[in-house]
Amino acid sequence: MANPKNIKNTVIGIHAVEALLIHSPEKIQELFLNQSRHDEKFEKIIHLAKANTIAIQKLDPIPEHSQGVVAYCSAKKQDTDLKTVLENLTKPALFLILDGVQDPHNLGACIRSANAAGVDAVIIPKDRAAPLNETAKKAASGAAEFTEIITVTNLSQTIELLKKHNIWIYGLDGSAEKSIYREDFKHSTAFVLGGEGEGLRRLTREHCDGLVSIPMVGEIESLNVSVAAGICLFEVVRQRK
Repeated sequence: MANPKNIKNTVIGIHAVEALLIHSPEKIQELFLNQSRHDEKFEKIIHLAKANTIAIQKLDPIPEHSQGVVAYCSAKKQDTDLKTVLENLTKPALFLILDGVQDPHNLGACIRSANAAGVDAVIIPKDRAAPLNETAKKAASGAAEFTEIITVTNLSQTIELLKKHNIWIYGLDGSAEKSIYREDFKHSTAFVLGGEGEGLRRLTREHCDGLVSIPMVGEIESLNVSVAAGICLFEVVRQRK
């Protein structure tokens, strides 16, 4: 199985491909399945493909971690312009900024949480960050195809641009005294989360309007970055409802 010519976007995994078939089947140009597998999840993929007149081809060899499902799609537009996103805002904004998340599984999980919370965009730095590769897309379970993901060269300048559009920047820091449950997020908000282990970089922290923390009551001192992202984003969703 070779990547067809002029097709640059590969999506793997049952949930990611299923999301594509439900929401954007027109993006799929080639669909490959492990035809020796027969179960309810696969039957749903097959049903959706047939309903959208998408031909199914035999997946051979079967790539590791693909769950036996691979879709080749038209390339997603890259590097969405942040200024355009800001100019088109019609309600209080919500952004997720990832400051150096290195693990593509964590990146994908953060994107999945961000999409579920209805963020306007996920912002990641060009350097010192996990790439949006097949592993990240699989972990995102299809959310990477429907979420604005903006790659920036200078994170500090990007934060300052957001501030000029009246967006409050909150850095998540375990040592911060203010709890996320005591802050008002009804206004336009951006959360900045640091990378695994290191947390926020000093320069990034200095550009934040404020630092907040997630109260911890057990023996564990910190959360996985994707879990922390989900908690912060859905506190905003809760408050705005």
